[in-house]
Amino acid sequence: MEKFYLIGKKKLYPLCRSLTGSGVRDTLKIVKKEFPKLKIKKIKSGTRVFDWAIPPEWNISDAYVEDKFGNKIVNFKKNNLHLVGYSVPTKKTVKKKELLKSLYFYKNQPSAIPYITSYYKRRWGFCVTFNEFKKIKKKYSENDSFKIVIKSSLNNKGHLNFGELILKGQSKQEILISTYICHPSMANNELSGPMVSMGLIDYFSKKKYLKKTIRFIFIPETIGSIAYLNKNIKNLKQNVIAGYNLTCIGDERQHSCMMSKYENSPADLALIQAYKNLHIKKFKIYSFLERGSDERQYNSPGVDLPIASIFRTKYGKYPEYHSSLDDFNLVTLKGVTGGFRVARETINIILNTIYPKYKVLCEPQMGKRDLYPLLSSKQNKGVSRKYLDFLQYADGKNSLTTISNYIKLKLSLTKKIYILLKKKNLEI
Repeated sequence: MEKFYLIGKKKLYPLCRSLTGSGVRDTLKIVKKEFPKLKIKKIKSGTRVFDWAIPPEWNISDAYVEDKFGNKIVNFKKNNLHLVGYSVPTKKTVKKKELLKSLYFYKNQPSAIPYITSYYKRRWGFCVTFNEFKKIKKKYSENDSFKIVIKSSLNNKGHLNFGELILKGQSKQEILISTYICHPSMANNELSGPMVSMGLIDYFSKKKYLKKTIRFIFIPETIGSIAYLNKNIKNLKQNVIAGYNLTCIGDERQHSCMMSKYENSPADLALIQAYKNLHIKKFKIYSFLERGSDERQYNSPGVDLPIASIFRTKYGKYPEYHSSLDDFNLVTLKGVTGGFRVARETINIILNTIYPKYKVLCEPQMGKRDLYPLLSSKQNKGVSRKYLDFLQYADGKNSLTTISNYIKLKLSLTKKIYILLKKKNLEI
């Protein structure tokens, strides 16, 4: 993980990312340099994706507030969090009162620059520490003027970009690993997920063979997952048996996770087993009611993908969240490696667990497969009934162990039924 930790720290951290724009593309190019098989794709601005539309592409080259002496008292080039994300192009002179209304800060964290965005309402604004805000308020008079310069662009003919890499396995069954690339310089909330994802790609791409397919996506949060689902939902619903949203997975404070909506999917069970296998005794499980990242989209009604989230400290639960304090003092190699180990173990569990799924819609005709007596009688139907019991629970969501518990049959006998039904071409 050290290599990908350093890529995150030295190459990805300085980039100004947003939902769209050159920051996202540059991020994807860096990932692609490490993994040439990554496909960088795009969707046009204005494209309808379910109830949403892809926003205009936003790019920024410079932004600052200049006082009457020519001093840049707020400067985007010093820290890209200083500008409210998606700020409109602006060149104007304002009085102190108007300036103060357009400065955002965290009063309870006086040394932090907040992360603020306005994706879907046109406005401009700057972010400063509360200490800086107080200095500006005290130093300048009400009649002082300030020059506002924001060299941004909003292109209605632009694109939203995302990356996709698929490691094909022996089975069409898939594990989906999703992480986002849409925040500026923040280490845990933004870069820990991509760093761990790169570590996982590196690890599993070196395997001689995979029992299942692993799909990795690097997307803008929310609109990116919505757009990706809009484009791929049929295939995902057919093949994904488990998956994880990776975010805030790089600090050393704790291990935590959020289960899928009903907390009973293969993703949930494998994650809990991974903690046990790694002897991680202290971990926190958050209710799905506390969702806030892309697990929202994957578990939405009608989508219903079995996607959980893996964290170290969950978003919104650490004081540095969404601020300039979320840096590489918080995110360490040890922390990221710990998150990687949990994700890797979880994926390995799913790869090596059989989740039978039979491919006939409704009850299959067992007689023509020599699995049911063709002469109707009260005798010799017991074994055939067990075959049908097995198939009732072979929906791709239950492991052989789970099915054996449901049908009240020893695991060894359940495995024999699985092998037989697979030979009869009833299972995929």
